[in-house]
Amino acid sequence: MFYDATPFTAANSGYRIAFRPGEANVCPGCGQSHWTIGRMTAECAFCATALPIKNGGSFGAGTFRVSEKSKPLAA
Repeated sequence: MFYDATPFTAANSGYRIAFRPGEANVCPGCGQSHWTIGRMTAECAFCATALPIKNGGSFGAGTFRVSEKSKPLAA
């Protein structure tokens, strides 16, 4: 059995299909463009294919932000 010990890096994993708000999104399963949008995923109204929402970050109350003062010092 092969076990890959290298850590996962999203930057090196290639293109990932995602729902992008504000753009024309076509379902990869059926080609339609009607979506039911939730907080974390968007679901195709025809075939129920679910895609993660690519929104570029969080906003609003309750988000965590790191300021320059709270960053740890380099050793």
